[in-house]
Amino acid sequence: MAERIGIVGMGLMGQAFIGNLRKSQFIVQGFDVDPKRMDDLKAKGGHPVTTPAEAAKGVKHLITSLPTSDIGREVMLGAGGIAEGASEGLYLCDTTTARPEDSQRLAVELGKRGIRFLDSAVSGTSTMAAAGDLVIVAGGSKEDFDACRHVFAGFSRAAYHMGPVGAGARTKLIINLVLAGNRLALAEGLVLGEKSGLELTNLLEVLKDGASSSKTMIDKGPKMIAADYTKQGQIKISLKDSRLMLEQGQRLGAPMLLTSVWSQVLQMAYEKGYGEKDNVSFIEILRGLAGLEERHGIDDEPFGKH
Repeated sequence: MAERIGIVGMGLMGQAFIGNLRKSQFIVQGFDVDPKRMDDLKAKGGHPVTTPAEAAKGVKHLITSLPTSDIGREVMLGAGGIAEGASEGLYLCDTTTARPEDSQRLAVELGKRGIRFLDSAVSGTSTMAAAGDLVIVAGGSKEDFDACRHVFAGFSRAAYHMGPVGAGARTKLIINLVLAGNRLALAEGLVLGEKSGLELTNLLEVLKDGASSSKTMIDKGPKMIAADYTKQGQIKISLKDSRLMLEQGQRLGAPMLLTSVWSQVLQMAYEKGYGEKDNVSFIEILRGLAGLEERHGIDDEPFGKH
């Protein structure tokens, strides 16, 4: 018999989760504040509900995919929130890129209500998510992780238990830190290549075939070259994540030299109106510093900071 599962937050990632969960024969009931996303859920064969509490009713597992920890707290513990509709023993898998300490506090508060919490961050773009090419890094008890393995398998290709609650969120920030370095180095190299008169598509092929090759080059290199800023991620979300990385460095006494530069470049991109665009649109900041023409690019949103 197909298992019913709940989801709250059906943006770029959430929609990808839904598509794969449906292919994996889960019955999906979900909530989002955006009516269009509710329509998208129905079109995929899911069941829209009216509140986060309704999304939690009658299910053993629920996934949240939200922009920030603060929004997550309100969705889980606020009026009409998940805790109101949840039965004791609900497994709540939070895929939000969150502040680890926020995840730890949520786990304690939800635990008092009989809800088992895992910070279940995902590594991959929304395009990768649509293809089921995600990796999950989860924090929580090993017993709870094992109880959620079949759910993770429904929308990812691998899942790793990283330790207690907070470990998943911290691992995701480190993944994003290393990814930021890849993207920043690639953009810097492409701008230098353009300034030197190299043909960029040919340059990218050489980079992908050499010792510097990375998934970033494959997934994001063509977008940088074509100024294709249709969203797989967003500058404003990457900026939020960079600040969480810096905060962890300050808390733990770890050097964050590259991340400091990355965050400043993202801040410039945000202030120049790229907040809603794909997160590789930051290359336009480097192009501007190099004296090259700024391209607003191919997009699915009007230009502006929002």
